[in-house]
Amino acid sequence: MIGRIPVLDVHPLVDCGRRPAKAVAGETFQVTATVFREGHDAVAANVVLRGPSGRPGPWTPMRELAPGTDRWGAEVTPDAEGRWTYTVEAWSDPVATWRHAAQIKIPAGIDTALVLAEGAELYERAAEGVPKRDGREAVLAAVDALRDESRPAEARLAAALSPEAGRALARHPLRELVTASRPHPLVVERRRALYGSWYEMFPRSEGARAEPAKAPRKGRKTRAAAAPEPPRLISGTFRTAAERLPAVAAMGFDVVYLPPVHPIGTTHRKGPNNSLTPAPHDVGVPWAIGSAEGGHDAVHPDLGTLEDFAHFVETARNLRMEVALDFALQCSPDHPWVEKHPEWFQHRADGTIAYAENPPKKYQDIYPIAFDRDMDGIVAETVRILRFWMDRGVRIFRIDNPHTKPVVFWEKVITEINGTDPDVIFLAEAFTRPAMMRTLATVGFQQSYTYFTWRNSRQEITDYVTELAGETASFMRPNFFVNTPDILPGYLQEGGRPAFEARAVLAATLSPSWGVYAGFELCENTAIHHGSEEYLDSEKYEIRPRDWEAAEREGRSLAPLITSLNRIRRRHPALQQLRDVHFHSSDNDALIVYSKRSGSNTLLMVVNLDPHHTQEATVSLDMPRLGLDRHESVPVRDELTGTSYHWGRTFYVRLEPGVTPAHIAVLRPSPPTGGSPTP
Repeated sequence: MIGRIPVLDVHPLVDCGRRPAKAVAGETFQVTATVFREGHDAVAANVVLRGPSGRPGPWTPMRELAPGTDRWGAEVTPDAEGRWTYTVEAWSDPVATWRHAAQIKIPAGIDTALVLAEGAELYERAAEGVPKRDGREAVLAAVDALRDESRPAEARLAAALSPEAGRALARHPLRELVTASRPHPLVVERRRALYGSWYEMFPRSEGARAEPAKAPRKGRKTRAAAAPEPPRLISGTFRTAAERLPAVAAMGFDVVYLPPVHPIGTTHRKGPNNSLTPAPHDVGVPWAIGSAEGGHDAVHPDLGTLEDFAHFVETARNLRMEVALDFALQCSPDHPWVEKHPEWFQHRADGTIAYAENPPKKYQDIYPIAFDRDMDGIVAETVRILRFWMDRGVRIFRIDNPHTKPVVFWEKVITEINGTDPDVIFLAEAFTRPAMMRTLATVGFQQSYTYFTWRNSRQEITDYVTELAGETASFMRPNFFVNTPDILPGYLQEGGRPAFEARAVLAATLSPSWGVYAGFELCENTAIHHGSEEYLDSEKYEIRPRDWEAAEREGRSLAPLITSLNRIRRRHPALQQLRDVHFHSSDNDALIVYSKRSGSNTLLMVVNLDPHHTQEATVSLDMPRLGLDRHESVPVRDELTGTSYHWGRTFYVRLEPGVTPAHIAVLRPSPPTGGSPTP
């Protein structure tokens, strides 16, 4: 049944309240509800947060968001990790009802004595709920004034409306007919679930070296024997990859993400550029997991041992970074599961196991898992593997293609893992249809890849980020990767270095979590052919060493810009949250303007989306969104260049690709509050 005072349409609401909304410790979000009652008496509402202990915390008063809409809202901030609830309470406000009537009747001389007497009774009852330290004496003074017949009626009313009494009753109102919504679940997770800077690297490419070419044998008469064999690349290891970590940390990254590090199968192994004819020394695709040397709980012997992996994790930890590990639930034809659990695979009419396909793409070196014959067994094995790596220091998993597995499978796995280890974070690598991406987020994935990679125009970016920062933010947290080993966007292929600069600024300032795949800082942008998003000589199929020092020495590296972006993100809390982003107007679609706020920390970004041409525009700011008066002019400092300006409601900007890709301006610059949060 509906309550005495209707409380309807409470938000955030995930899956009709069957699943929890999400936040992280210290994150502020808005709770809204429709609240009204019959007649003309005043109503009010508040939000009650209950923490993991179940005890209610201080309630937060709500306000009507727009007059006459009956839509109420309040911002709340859970301060600890765990399982919470939030409840909206609506109530009749007799004091507000009396004040409104008294201010009309007493000046008009209507029922003056009765109105004053009723007010005195109300205030006397209200004073019982006001602690002495919070202004009880002010409320009792109002009672005395209302009953003091020696004073004019207007003076008695004025005493009842005193600011002191008003503040006391605002903190401790007299509430009647209190009606509560049902409690709604809220899961509060650690900060890294929302905020972080990710760097993806292949350990086998870091520190790889060339084996000297072998001279042709004497006496051989074939033409092939007349030329030396090409040099063979010797794989880098966890130890050599660890030597790269200080440079990654120096760029300000919080998370270093590794593709699968397990043994790679040899059956149908792929060669360079996804060829079907590998040479004897070709290393194969890391996602073709499993060989006679082991499966998902083993490391590739070329990379080292589990002890070497532990050294890598410890090195990252000492540099204040976490290691995220790829978990790809699939295997090569040589994986131990193929013999041990044939029921876990789909067999074709000729008795062969079906390999993975995404027509026209074929992945002959990978067998997908078929879940429905032994769901419980696959869940148990998955949980065992995840705990194996958790025991070795991994608390973040990037899940490969989760959308090709049953949603209920992930719900079972994540529920079991997070039930005992709520700090473990799962990132969904699901570039697929919206319904699947949203559902994966609701069943437990803490982060999600997004369509950001393909949103390039001002309207596309505005619409998509507005969606992510709105109601979607209550259950789905984006991670804006600018590139991946699978995705070299056309914008980067065609725009050169200025395109890389623009996308880095957008990703780092629009989303609290962003990431790059190694090679981005070198502006690697050669596709295998026109119209493809695959890299030429992709690192997925071969070892790809890079000369980082030469690139930095010659000024070809974007490391200085990336370092600046991550430093700015650490200094400014506004860039560490998602929900308060607002887009402003400009008279040129090639420029995008947006702001982010967190308390008194406000930043304004202007980015040139055109990597080929200088663009200029007049910007028009929504001043109230910035907490500013319409005609106010404020000092700003560009955090990228250190340049200071005075900007008002409208101002002129000019951005030149390769010179000034963007403005990241802090309003009223001062030492920012907050700082780098605890992950």
